[in-house]
Amino acid sequence: MKKEEPWHEDDSFWETVNDVMFTRNRMDITPAEIDRVLNILGVEENAHILDLCCGVGRHSIELARRGYKITGIDRTRSYLDRAKQSAMEENLTNIEFIEADMRTFCSPDTFDAVINLYTSFGYFEDPEDDKRVLQNIHKSLRAGGNLLLEMMGKEVLARIFQRTRWREEEDGTLILQESRVCEGFSWIENRWIIIKGGKRADFRVDHRLYSAKELTTLITECGFMGFEVYGDLERSPYDEKAKRLIVVAWK
Repeated sequence: MKKEEPWHEDDSFWETVNDVMFTRNRMDITPAEIDRVLNILGVEENAHILDLCCGVGRHSIELARRGYKITGIDRTRSYLDRAKQSAMEENLTNIEFIEADMRTFCSPDTFDAVINLYTSFGYFEDPEDDKRVLQNIHKSLRAGGNLLLEMMGKEVLARIFQRTRWREEEDGTLILQESRVCEGFSWIENRWIIIKGGKRADFRVDHRLYSAKELTTLITECGFMGFEVYGDLERSPYDEKAKRLIVVAWK
């Protein structure tokens, strides 16, 4: 029997959720997000930044507009095509997009900073794959370089968890999400039912959950010299009011 393709390798999933993930509102707040990202990273004006899991280039292109040298990595070709088109329309020559898997992409001593935003970490069933990703990031950073990870932390999810929820997007798309945590609260299984234009699509979207302690322990094991933890991109404490899990680590 053929093994079912992982959700994160299913191009039909990414094409279906394109308009859901990259709404006009989300695109509009990108400059403010990048202001906060740069404030945390503290990189110099000529820094080379890797956007790991860059999608359609929402953050990559904003960074390139500000003069940084940018490399965007993603495995979804349709997203990269859209990103390349956007960069070309703005005549941005300081940006490149590469189709690659973050488990295998490594460019030793190349980047001053790496960003991985919007819960783009923890996709894989084998936790060793997450470790490989962090090891590749560490190798790809120059000495003194920084990593910024932004995701839904286990502690935050435990506080706000709902087994079933639904929402309507700006374009009228309806999304029903059914969730179940398992494996000692280390893994979450999500079923997404997406109804758009009278058509229905069902997807499984599962990923690993990390607490701040678990993630920073893994980061340290992968060679990073130190880290800081925040509850949002404004550097709020990671406490009972945290909205996200932000980890900044340095080589």
